Amino acid sequence: MKKKISLLLGLLVLVFSFTGCAKTEEPIEYNETAVGQLIDFLIQYCEDVDDETLKEWNNLSEYTQNYQFMQSGLRFTPENFSAAVDSWKAGVEECGAYIGHGDFKYTASGDGLEVSTHVEYEDREAEVVFEFDEKLYLESVNVNAEFSTGEILKKAGLNTLLGMGTVFAVLIFISIIISLFRFIPSGNKKPAQAAPVKAETVPVVEETVEETDDLELIAVISAAIAAAEGTSTDGFVVRSIRRRSANRWNS
Repeated sequence: MKKKISLLLGLLVLVFSFTGCAKTEEPIEYNETAVGQLIDFLIQYCEDVDDETLKEWNNLSEYTQNYQFMQSGLRFTPENFSAAVDSWKAGVEECGAYIGHGDFKYTASGDGLEVSTHVEYEDREAEVVFEFDEKLYLESVNVNAEFSTGEILKKAGLNTLLGMGTVFAVLIFISIIISLFRFIPSGNKKPAQAAPVKAETVPVVEETVEETDDLELIAVISAAIAAAEGTSTDGFVVRSIRRRSANRWNS
């Protein structure tokens, strides 16, 4: 029985420990008035500062900038302050001159604070969001311009044309490169054709030696026949001479 009770208590402790871990962080505490004044100061500074003053400020050391923020009680860091000013300036270039803004909407979480407001510019309106960390130091400023349906479609069409134009330009360039390949000499050279050999004229050598031998043979044969017949060789005319294979004597 005691073992069962101990096991049950252990399970209860385990359940409560998981419940405590799953509990979400509480939103940070903040002062709406102080945060609103900080945002108003930033907007007013961005609208009043000129390029020369902004350049002098950026040339100051980080230590000097931090000291001035600390003296004025402004929750800025040099890096995030410069980025916020640049974002506001970029929004003015896109939306036109600043006219005014509406009420601030605060959304707190355990990680920080988000403040949004509707801003009216000369050319169009925008939703501006100011983000703060858990210590209420400004982290970033985002200007989200509001475009009409016609402007959105126009921008989408221009992006489509730009993308298609880029693709066709690349394809044309590749086609030109391929067409130039035929002007590149091939590495495989045809074997050199052998020069035709001129037939040398072989002089015809008259077979005088053979004819001389035949005449001598005719004379010998004629003399042998004349001696056998007891006559002169004047009455003999040899028409031709034919050689016969040697006779084989029977054994």
